[in-house]
Amino acid sequence: MDVAFREACRSADSGEVPVGAALFSAEGELLAKAHNRPISGHDPTAHAEILCLREASRKLGNYRLTGSILAVTLEPCLMCTGALLHARVSGVVVGAPDPEAGALFSNLDGHALPFANHRLWYVSGVMEPECSALLKRFFLGKRKS
Repeated sequence: MDVAFREACRSADSGEVPVGAALFSAEGELLAKAHNRPISGHDPTAHAEILCLREASRKLGNYRLTGSILAVTLEPCLMCTGALLHARVSGVVVGAPDPEAGALFSNLDGHALPFANHRLWYVSGVMEPECSALLKRFFLGKRKS
């Protein structure tokens, strides 16, 4: 989660919503890391999770990332949860839940959709105080400006 948190800080520094992600192999090798870039990239799909999946897929030469584990500072949205399922990611370590748009466990049991042919596990609350505080500071700053 430390790698993902550092990425989230980079995101905040560049004016993007501070979400960071890091994808690891089953053996613990860092496959990819990324932070949110939809604003700077003019790309609504440029979420940290999606960018990690793209980088790791290119690196491994395979869109299936079986056995991999994603660490992400904020619970994935519906788009990202779908991408994680399609990539066959094994598990997700989440910093802070997202009660507004989270689709892994907060608003949808995206980890175990009955119609999906893949299931993934998740753990939530890893570095939650730090991840939540970073998001709160970012949005407070936006409201003041």
